[in-house]
Amino acid sequence: MNYALRIMIYFVSLHPLKVYKMKIFGVGMNYIEHNKELDGALYKPEEPVIFTKADSALLKDHKPFFIPDWCEQVDYEAELVVRICRLGKGIPVRFAHRYYDAVTVGIDFTARDLQRKARQQGHPWTICKGFDGSAVIGEWESVQQSVQREGGISFHLDINGTTVQQGWTGDMLYSVDELIAYISRFFTLKTGDLLFTGTPVGVGPVSIGDHLEGWLEGKKVLDFNCR
Repeated sequence: MNYALRIMIYFVSLHPLKVYKMKIFGVGMNYIEHNKELDGALYKPEEPVIFTKADSALLKDHKPFFIPDWCEQVDYEAELVVRICRLGKGIPVRFAHRYYDAVTVGIDFTARDLQRKARQQGHPWTICKGFDGSAVIGEWESVQQSVQREGGISFHLDINGTTVQQGWTGDMLYSVDELIAYISRFFTLKTGDLLFTGTPVGVGPVSIGDHLEGWLEGKKVLDFNCR
């Protein structure tokens, strides 16, 4: 081994490359009508229902979603997705709006038959929520503070040209700021982390050939096919 190569290996051993893998957080049961849709009752969880997805779940740039063959039913769940823009831990609700800078529409794909089984048995949702390709995101739009504080953000999902879900952040049981404050009690949030904020009523299964389009405040930000 030559001298230059030995020196390079020595310095790499002193300063190993740090590869940061984003964290993807999901929120369950955050719209009351969706809770009725799943469980037959209008209710608000005592605390936010938080789960995570693997970084390999991320699907973007209009790439197709391949429906897995290891489950019987995969449901779409259209959601507002928030992008974290700074490091934070133990963030107060009143400062949470400073920690995200962009939003988009995403799909939290769920292996519904596996989720039903997991809920019945009290098991984690890791497989039914975090599998490869299950976290689809569209194009990012910057967030204005006036929108965050004074109003809400509307979004909807079309499948094959028909609107199947419509959401407005004002209907969330836990707001974006409350979710960020809650999650940051347990996890250090880092730039690039993603937060799927929960889905409104109207979820349902996807099939091969379906064309999904997500709209944010009237602008199409999401467009892909199922295969």
